[in-house]
Formats: sequence, C-alpha cells, structure tokens
Amino acid sequence: MSGPAQPALPAGGLIEARDEEERAALIEAGRLLFARPCTFFTAAQGLDHLPPPEGIEVALAGRSNVGKSSLMNALTGQKALARVSVTPGRTKQLNFFRLDEGPLMLVDMPGYGYAKASKSVKEDWQGLMFDYLRGRPNLRRILLLMDSRIETKASDTAVMDLLDRAAVPFQLVLTKADSVKPAQLKARQAEIEALARKHPAGHPLVITTSSETGLGMPELRAELAALAA
Repeated sequence: MSGPAQPALPAGGLIEARDEEERAALIEAGRLLFARPCTFFTAAQGLDHLPPPEGIEVALAGRSNVGKSSLMNALTGQKALARVSVTPGRTKQLNFFRLDEGPLMLVDMPGYGYAKASKSVKEDWQGLMFDYLRGRPNLRRILLLMDSRIETKASDTAVMDLLDRAAVPFQLVLTKADSVKPAQLKARQAEIEALARKHPAGHPLVITTSSETGLGMPELRAELAALAA
C-alpha cells in the first residue's frame, strides 16, 4: 500500500505556497537538494570559456565583500566550497559549482562596486556579466545579494537596471542579518521589498539571511529547489 500523496511543489516557490503543507514540502525539497555534495565544476573568464548551457543555472551577484562566498558555503553546508577573499574585488571570473551531477548549477559572479578595482577590470566585469546574462538560455534567476548593514548603493541600482534590460529575473537576498539590530533590520527589509517592486525583473519575495546563524538558508534552498524541479 502506498503512502499519502505528497503535495506538488509550487513552481513559483514559497511565494505561491497556498498553505503550511506546501511550504513544508518546499523546505524539505530544499533540504534534500542541498544534502547532495556540491563541487567546483569550471571557471570562465570569457564567453568562449563557458560550459555548455545544460541543466538549470542560478547565479549569485552582489557588491564586493557582500558575503557571496560565505553565503554559498552556508547554503551548501560546505565550509570551504567558495573561498572567502580578503581582498574585495579580486574575483574576475564566473565560477560554476554543480550539485552532485544534478540539474542545478550555482554560478558565483564577480563582485562589483569596489572603488579600488581598476577601470579595465570593472569594464571587463560589466561586459562579461551582461553578455552572460542576455545570452545564457538556461539561466533561471540571479540572487542579488545586499548587505543588511549598509544602504543601497548606486552600483546596486545600476545592476538592477541592467538585469531589467537583460530580462533576467532576480531575487534580492539580504546578507549579514546577524550584525544588525532588529529595528534597523526591519527598516532595511521594508526598503528592499519596495525596491524589488520597482523593477520588472524583480522577484517579490526578499529573503533575509545570515551565513553565521543559518537564518534564511532553508527558505533560500526551498526557492532553488522549486527552480530545479
């Protein structure tokens, strides 16, 4: 005799979950997805080095030092998957990570907005980023990371405008929430949610995270599980 039927995963992720049962199913799907080992797959410094567009890609973007590497390590439960650079603006390539030979590929994008980076590096990053965004058929979403502790910068807004132009859906993710007092965090969350609504490519659900405490990781995994499904 078979057990009770499992609820179908909402294709739109947590924002479309109709009840706690569907939400719980998404959270569990995310846990199972990221229980798999995640390994470095390849790196690309130009379009000619990109791997074939197979499976589903989700890219992580954000200002230099926003905590992309720490978030990826916390998301996958692997402490040294993505190296945390002590020099902001150092990463200049797209790094691809695959979940256990499965359909989901995580792409770590170069940071932006670092004042000491040379003009040529910033121009190369912007060119590679935009070419990758508009020409990658299997890229489903950008996770755009924003620091909970500091205000939105002009470079953040410029990247959101770029994503609108490239017609690539993006989801805002607040990082380092453990370093912010509750009242300040609540105000920052409201600001970011309003910002997401202003952009055609913006996802309405903002996820608040902490790589130190694990806050928001189940929800973020659930969102990616819905995409992978």
